[in-house]
Amino acid sequence: MQGMNLLQALILGLVEGITEYLPVSSTGHLLIVQRLLGIVESEASNSYAIAIQAGAIVAVLGTYRQRVGAILEGFIGRNPGGLNLGLCIIVAFLPAAVLGTLLNDRIEQTLFGVKPVIAAWVIGGVLILALSKWIDARRNGKSLDQITWQAALIIGLAQCVAMLPGTSRSLVTILGGLAVGLSLSAAVEFAFLLGVVTLSAATAYTALKHGDGMLAAYGWPALLTGFIAAWIAAALAVKWMVGWLNRHGLMLFAWWRFIAAAAAAWLLL
Repeated sequence: MQGMNLLQALILGLVEGITEYLPVSSTGHLLIVQRLLGIVESEASNSYAIAIQAGAIVAVLGTYRQRVGAILEGFIGRNPGGLNLGLCIIVAFLPAAVLGTLLNDRIEQTLFGVKPVIAAWVIGGVLILALSKWIDARRNGKSLDQITWQAALIIGLAQCVAMLPGTSRSLVTILGGLAVGLSLSAAVEFAFLLGVVTLSAATAYTALKHGDGMLAAYGWPALLTGFIAAWIAAALAVKWMVGWLNRHGLMLFAWWRFIAAAAAAWLLL
């Protein structure tokens, strides 16, 4: 089986970290970049792309450590607001957990490819443009402290759409948050915190099911390189994205998706 050198691992880690929490689909970017680097599609390559998400998870835990601390205090009875938010995150996670378990293998077999990713990038970009005025009108909604479990469930159902490669979990959960009345900043923060739970579950599942095969194919040095690169890149990307969205909204990411789709089509099709 083809291996992976440390430069390839570094590039994939940077791509994962930069794109994981941006509404542009990290899965789509990683799939395309793997092909450009000459890494053939395999169970090991797909598992590697999921495993290095752990770096992005650590980045968000560091960035939102005060909020995460409040949630942990809530679970031990010291912070009612943190408890409510923690329970809402669990509620939002459940739909994807159930559908992911049922449909993950089928999605990998049928939709992990260049053409589905390109199509999803374009559709997502069109959606952002179509909803741009609606998004701007909802910048000043409810704070994260006002979220209810019913609203969280709707966001969780929206997250299920992101199981389709190229869609972007961040995009659909942010739009779901806006749809239930959260402000743009609150919707983004909830999307990030929900991502920590969702990505942690996906990473743990992959490690248990495919970890040995992935390590046999690529080795610990490649995995650690990708993890560290994703950690650093995600920490910077999250900080930049929050500032950008508060000032400019999502429009930039529509054009990002169009350019990525055109580049992938030109280079790979």
